[in-house]
Amino acid sequence: MHLAQRIAAVVLTLGLTASLVGCGFHLKGTNPQATPLVYTKLQLVIPEKAEDLEKKLSVYLAASGIQLSNANDAYVLRILDYKPTRHELNGKLVETLLRLSVTFQIEDKQGHPVTEPRTVTASRSYQYDVATVNTDDQQNTYLSKILIDDIARQITRQISANRLPKAKVNATLPVHPTTP
Repeated sequence: MHLAQRIAAVVLTLGLTASLVGCGFHLKGTNPQATPLVYTKLQLVIPEKAEDLEKKLSVYLAASGIQLSNANDAYVLRILDYKPTRHELNGKLVETLLRLSVTFQIEDKQGHPVTEPRTVTASRSYQYDVATVNTDDQQNTYLSKILIDDIARQITRQISANRLPKAKVNATLPVHPTTP
């Protein structure tokens, strides 16, 4: 009877393992080889007002196995639009909504798009009472850093997972779209 229980446990374990593999389940690793071969070297091109994003992206891209380089075989991660916004709703309490929207694409060294432009957005809100203590500046600074960190993680995740749609080839489009 003891042998039958062991065999049943082995069969059950193998059956469950096979069903997980069959449905497409796999463990997410942090192996640098998990990054698509195409994007193993990137050069960052970021607007002047987005230095904090550049720092965070550098850290997260390097951690995911992407080498930051200016070499000829490196692709270019170009930030096309960096748009922080702040909305305030006044009342007894002041509610502030912070939103950061970043549009990016990957280009080859000649400036031709490899991927379609992709926009990622992060938002946070907070409330404070003007009559008591004004912590608006401290919360705003802290949450702005959180938003930048969130955006950098989203961009890195999409590049590492190769979730970016390939660019459509069209000779009439400008190489670098301009932002207002």
